[in-house]
Amino acid sequence: MATRAMNFKMDEARVEDIKSVAAVFHMTITDVINEALDEYLPKMKRDPFYRLTANVEDASAEETEEILTAVEGLTDDDLTISQTKKFSV
Repeated sequence: MATRAMNFKMDEARVEDIKSVAAVFHMTITDVINEALDEYLPKMKRDPFYRLTANVEDASAEETEEILTAVEGLTDDDLTISQTKKFSV
C-alpha cells in the first residue's frame, strides 16, 4: 500500500497526549493515529447519514441541502430495516 504524507493542525495539548501514549506503547505517533482511525472510520461509515449521502457526489447544492434536511428529520423507526430483497444479475 502506498503511503502519503499529510500536514494537519492539532491543538498542542492533544499532540502531547498522543506523544505520551505513543511513548508508553513504543509506537510512532503515526501508528497511534492510524489505529484510532481504523476504529473510528468504520463506525462513521455505519452511520445512516454517511450511508445515505456517501454516493451523492454529483448532487447540486440544492439537492444536497434537500438530502441533508431529509436525513436529519429521520427517526430511529425510519431507519429500521423492514425488509431486504436480493437481486442477482
